[in-house]
Amino acid sequence: MGKALDQLLDVLDLERIDRDIFRGQNEPSDWFRLFGGQVAAQALAAAQRTVDEHRAHSLHGYFLRGGNPKIPVTYTVDRIRDGRSFSTRRVVALQDGRAIFNTSISFHTHEDGYEHQDPMPDVPDPETLPTWAERAEKLKDKIPAERLEWMTRERAVDTRSALPHSMFSGEPSTEPNPVWIRANGDVPDDPDIHAQLLTYASDIAFVDNMYRPHRRPGGPGIMLASLDHALWFHRPLRMDDWLLFIQDSPSAAGARGFARGAIYDRGGVHLASVAQEGVMRELDPERADPSTAHN
Repeated sequence: MGKALDQLLDVLDLERIDRDIFRGQNEPSDWFRLFGGQVAAQALAAAQRTVDEHRAHSLHGYFLRGGNPKIPVTYTVDRIRDGRSFSTRRVVALQDGRAIFNTSISFHTHEDGYEHQDPMPDVPDPETLPTWAERAEKLKDKIPAERLEWMTRERAVDTRSALPHSMFSGEPSTEPNPVWIRANGDVPDDPDIHAQLLTYASDIAFVDNMYRPHRRPGGPGIMLASLDHALWFHRPLRMDDWLLFIQDSPSAAGARGFARGAIYDRGGVHLASVAQEGVMRELDPERADPSTAHN
């Protein structure tokens, strides 16, 4: 198991401080704000600890405030409903007594039924694509040293995209963005942990899709911040196998962008779907906030 993945699994193993109250530590970070995928994954982990046999099938959350990576997060779970087939939980993430994230998560027992899905697009294999660190190394002369160190460090989730992130390209693009994702090591054989890891990974650079149609060489800095996040689990999955995350952004308006995605296993089975809205504003260079800038 990679060190970064080991650290993430420790972060997802919440401390129970009361029947429905949990405390989560944070990943080591040099950033000003908590990564939203970590908070959403920990919220799911908290809710899972209050449900017996049912598995999560949908998560709908709102990012309310930027989290502080130096302060642990407290998660309170409200047991909204327990039925024979479905259970519902509401989770609020708190720091210093203030909500930074809240979410509703629905759980469902397994049932057989009708099935259909769109086919998986034909895309390059993950082994043919560069890692995040390899892309950064090729442009290291153009990247500030402190950012390059962060971009080339070991990651808990390996991401390999056929299209470059905005950090690596100033060219606009409206193409669907195929990204392969996989946990960077072995994962325990627990479906709840695999669901947590997918929740975490589903927010990695996802907001960048909203900006891709508008980026341009030498353009202004952009503030990008996730407002909400929705995730649907359609079928069982494993995060230690390569998964294809097809992403696009069909709309932006009113200083908000919208992104959506479909996640497939390597055999073409549609496993999950994702949607997110984010705020997207040009930054005034004289008032730029380094914690939200995105170039």
